[in-house]
Amino acid sequence: MDIIKEIGRLKRSRGAIILAHNYQLPEVQDIADYVGDSLGLSIQAAATDAKVIVFCGVTFMAETAKILSPGKTVLVPDPGAGCPMADMIDAGELRALKREHPTAKVLCYVNTTAAVKAECDLCCTSANAVGMVRDVMKEDKDIIFVPDRHLADHVAQETGRGFIIWKGFCPTHARILPEDILKQKALHPEAVVMVHPECSRGVRALADKILSTEAMCGFAHETQAREMIVATEVGVLHKMRRANPDKAFYPATDKAVCPNMKRTTLEKILVSLDEMQTEVVLDQDTIYKAKQCIRRMLEYRA
Repeated sequence: MDIIKEIGRLKRSRGAIILAHNYQLPEVQDIADYVGDSLGLSIQAAATDAKVIVFCGVTFMAETAKILSPGKTVLVPDPGAGCPMADMIDAGELRALKREHPTAKVLCYVNTTAAVKAECDLCCTSANAVGMVRDVMKEDKDIIFVPDRHLADHVAQETGRGFIIWKGFCPTHARILPEDILKQKALHPEAVVMVHPECSRGVRALADKILSTEAMCGFAHETQAREMIVATEVGVLHKMRRANPDKAFYPATDKAVCPNMKRTTLEKILVSLDEMQTEVVLDQDTIYKAKQCIRRMLEYRA
């Protein structure tokens, strides 16, 4: 059996689209209808006529797709592909933090569960977090920022604002160390250093550009630079190299691999489409509350 052809046949028969995050395996990216960041993929899915969304990423991303497309069937090929950072705070912990700071507004990174988003006032991405704080939340005296302490620190540096910070972090970006950047700069002195804001302050201090994954891909295409050091999960290099075959991209470290992003395989996608498993199910109250949080962000984005 030709697995790629069979996936295509099932996709057509189910009226499905396949979405793949930038960190997915190369072969998964190659068969996807859309490859991008989590929020961008969810917005794209909501804008299509597809009845079924196969989300190749981690579970909070599929939940976001369900929130924005509640009438569609959203499938995750591997329900065990969670996000460690998203799992570092739950709704109960956030409610307790809100009780400690009753006048504070809550800003959550999109890398959170639907249940946590339902407890928040506003959502942000790594691309728009600085703008959200600077423009949308400029009148808010106290802001709780969950769950990523490094993104919060980056936004604080850029805006001069202080936050009530949760101590979450991305284990994959934590594997990228300042010495990794220095080593790559020594090997490739002409290369532009692109760093994701989930990295630590020491790594960000060595960056030429601090960018989200999608912004990295955009910059890589538009820049005149011929070499780039990429400080984020290594999966995004496949997309960059495919789109820019005449440029060189170097991972900051080969250790920056998210094991959960690599759990989705072609075989699992095939089973997911064949058996219509595993479906994301959220209660209507959670969808409604979480959607308000996301909607306010999308209004700013627009």
